[in-house]
Amino acid sequence: MPRRLIRAGGAAEAAALPEALRELRTELGVPDHFPAEVLAEAESAAAAPRPPGPAPLDATRLPFFTVDPPGAADLDQAVHLARRDGGGYRVHYAIADAAAFVTPGGAIDSEARRRVQTLYFPDESVPLHPPVLSAGAASLLPDGPRPALLWRIDLDAEGRTVSADVRRATVRSRERLDYATAQRRIDDGTAGEPLALLRTVGRLREERERERGGVSLGVPEQEIVRRDGGYALGYRAPLPVEGWNAQLSLLTGMAAADIMIESGTGILRTLPTAPSGAVARLRLTARALGVDWPHHVPYAEVIRSLDPSQPHHAAFLTECTTLLRGAGYAVFTGGRLPDPTVHAAVAHAYTHCTAPLRRLVDRYTGELCLAARAGQGVPEWILEALADLPATMARGARRAAEVERECVDIVEAVLLRDRVGETFDGVVTDVRENDPAAGTVQLRDPAVVARVTGDGALPLGEPLRVRLAHADPAARPGTARVLFTPA
Repeated sequence: MPRRLIRAGGAAEAAALPEALRELRTELGVPDHFPAEVLAEAESAAAAPRPPGPAPLDATRLPFFTVDPPGAADLDQAVHLARRDGGGYRVHYAIADAAAFVTPGGAIDSEARRRVQTLYFPDESVPLHPPVLSAGAASLLPDGPRPALLWRIDLDAEGRTVSADVRRATVRSRERLDYATAQRRIDDGTAGEPLALLRTVGRLREERERERGGVSLGVPEQEIVRRDGGYALGYRAPLPVEGWNAQLSLLTGMAAADIMIESGTGILRTLPTAPSGAVARLRLTARALGVDWPHHVPYAEVIRSLDPSQPHHAAFLTECTTLLRGAGYAVFTGGRLPDPTVHAAVAHAYTHCTAPLRRLVDRYTGELCLAARAGQGVPEWILEALADLPATMARGARRAAEVERECVDIVEAVLLRDRVGETFDGVVTDVRENDPAAGTVQLRDPAVVARVTGDGALPLGEPLRVRLAHADPAARPGTARVLFTPA
């Protein structure tokens, strides 16, 4: 899809969007504050964190850095990379120690179970934990020592895992980088070795991903941002450094899954193999968008050949997310592994463990790995909650997906409401199985994905000229705020 932005035209649009977003939060029952007892407990925990277990390792000598979106304050991960004597690389990956601030069964814990994960709106975020923790005392900001779960993963010269360990530690981040700054320093040669190695290790891990048959989608983000007193909607192609950084998170998630599998108790992030019908439908979209996909070439190899900065490649990458449907969480105990065990996109057993400030399950997986590596039994509070975690996380994921979808719909409706009756060029990217006259159209310009309905079957994967029939930001969640019809 094009990266060209739709811009709010004036004060009316800028005023309409916040009001629509407030109404959306009310409709969806999104919490608008933390209870007083949660805030009081958070203030106390921020002033005196208490990491469970023995005294943490002092790792403050390692010059960690963070790489995140600009303006991010809830920093879950910090990294330090070095070359190993004799060849290979050492990855130190620090993850915020949420358990140092959250007492099992306490007020913060109960509220986190209710919220499940941080929700992101164009005008604000609704955090999993009170900001005094998530954007303060627990965040790996470069303003002092922080409690962390410190992973040490050794890689050989080709980026394959040699060993992995995790323990509690005190760490200190030295620098907070955004993606653009990190990319620029790496590209112009001004990065110090720990940052420069992010490209080296990241590329090696990308090669190992290709080797095992995994795939990472460099999907352009459909962004909603404030600009010049208004809002803009568009697509942003990810920078290479974002992929390299993501490879470290994947590396840690695979190491954590392996540790839990070895111990016999854990929770995995799972994804079944995409059905052949979904792949066949994706081939139709590839053909319509002019993406070359020879029949003998596997899906993963096609993905790696694409450039998300090219509009037709970006549109196809966005549609490729349909093959990731069906992801979930699976608990196992007593060594009885779930089926599937392997995450189809990662092509390895995998778990979520690197974002405990923003996602509930990561606190549990981190503690499971610590217990396993220390040779200790699983804490009772984890065993009591484990069976319900998949359903809890599924509930949180549904809400987050609904928030994301509705927010984009609202922005599209606000910014398109004065263009009803205009025609646009698009591609039909989805057709309902039970109603072939209804589906989804992805416009070439502007950056919009919306519903389309006609009198006859829609041409899946084919270009289609459409007319904007309806744009209503005040429509209720689940209804069509933006609707197109064939022109």
